[in-house]
This record gives sequence, structure tokens and C-alpha cells, in this order.
Amino acid sequence: MGEERRQFEEIFLPFLDAAYNLARWIVQHDQDAQDIVQEAYLRAFKGFHGFRGGNGRAWLLTIVRNTAYSWIHKHAPDEKLVPYEEEKHAEIISFDQSAREITTEKRKEYLENALVRLPTEYREVIVLYELEGLSYKELALALDIPVGTVMSRLSRGRRRLQQEFTQIRNAEAVNGL
Repeated sequence: MGEERRQFEEIFLPFLDAAYNLARWIVQHDQDAQDIVQEAYLRAFKGFHGFRGGNGRAWLLTIVRNTAYSWIHKHAPDEKLVPYEEEKHAEIISFDQSAREITTEKRKEYLENALVRLPTEYREVIVLYELEGLSYKELALALDIPVGTVMSRLSRGRRRLQQEFTQIRNAEAVNGL
């Protein structure tokens, strides 16, 4: 058992950040994402005997994705509640920040808000490709879809992300006037 655990951890521990990142973008809540990654990691360990080598990151991310969707289905009524996010609501911009830093933070905020507004199938492909650096082939494995579908979702997702970003930025400009 000790040798199997060592092998498992050697292969999959490096991918925990990617696993958390995917779970966080799917469920959009830090604590839930942590719970999902923990559950997915346990599921992966229990199913490690079925792992035949190959792309460990794609294998683990597939389990995280499936666990996240199972969690969403299980907690669907809770999704109607708007959680209090301390880091979001308690954030105070210090007065000594330069205009450039504020502009960069605003763009980041617009981008995060635009990403959250995307349908999940676009959001997950963008997160895994752009933020986690998975290749088209790794994405196809992780999401269990053809490479062509990965490419079209990525293209459509980027287009939608640009539209959402522009809408958010324009809405703030109108409200700020």
C-alpha cells in the first residue's frame, strides 16, 4: 500500500493546483472547490489501479471535472443563494496605488467577471487551455470530447469572453458617467 501511495503522489501531487483551478472556475466558490479537489483526489487514489499510465494530468482533471459536476447536481438548490465573499466585499483599494495599477486591477476584474458569465463548457476549456496550459489533445482527454470540439469551443469561448468583457466594461463606463 505504501509503494502504491508513493507512486500515486509522485504522479498526481504536481497537478493539485490545476485541479483546484478547474474546480474553482466550475463551481465558483473557494471552499467548494477545495472539497471537490479533495473528493476527486480520493476517487483518483481509489481508482489508481485502473490508471494505465499516459497523461496523468488529463486523467486527474477528468475526475475533478466529473466530481465538480456531480457536486453541482447534488447542490443545485443552493446555487440560487448568493454567498458572501469576504475577499471580494472587504477589498479596499489603497490611496497610494498608481492609476496604472488601478487600471490593471480593473481589467483583471472585468476579465474575471466576463469569465464567470460564460457557459461552463466554454469557461472550462478556456481555463484549462489558457491558465493551465493543456494542449488540445490533453483537453480532449480531460473533457472526453474530440479535438475538433475542443478547438471550436475554445474559439467560441474566446469570442464570447471578448463580448462579455466589452459589455462589462461598457456598462461600467455608462454607470460611471
